Amino acid sequence: MSLQAKYQAVLNLGEEIGAKNGSVSEANGVLTIAGTVHSAYEKNLLWDKIKAVGGDAPADLIADIQVETNDYYAKYTVEKGDTLGKISKHFYGEAGKYMQIFNANTGILSNPDLIEVGQELVIPFEQ
Repeated sequence: MSLQAKYQAVLNLGEEIGAKNGSVSEANGVLTIAGTVHSAYEKNLLWDKIKAVGGDAPADLIADIQVETNDYYAKYTVEKGDTLGKISKHFYGEAGKYMQIFNANTGILSNPDLIEVGQELVIPFEQ
């Protein structure tokens, strides 16, 4: 199995999230991948996929994943059934950190209990 085939799930995810300036090369038993994603959250998704395939410190992969913006962790568009607690649980692993999201979005939110489908929220870096 080629290394590119081994890490195909990582490459697929990069395409799925819209990574730009992507490159892939294989030499001397090492796969080198590079590209730019929009947010730190997307970079973390790629690294999680890399670790799932190759372990915590894969010796057969070099990844250079750049991020376009460090102004926020992610952006999220509110879907039916969402609450700030549910969104917080998704991004931070804890529903109780919902006020971090609310405080980062006071320009469009006036109450943490009132969010609307279609609103695009900034997800700040976890504090």
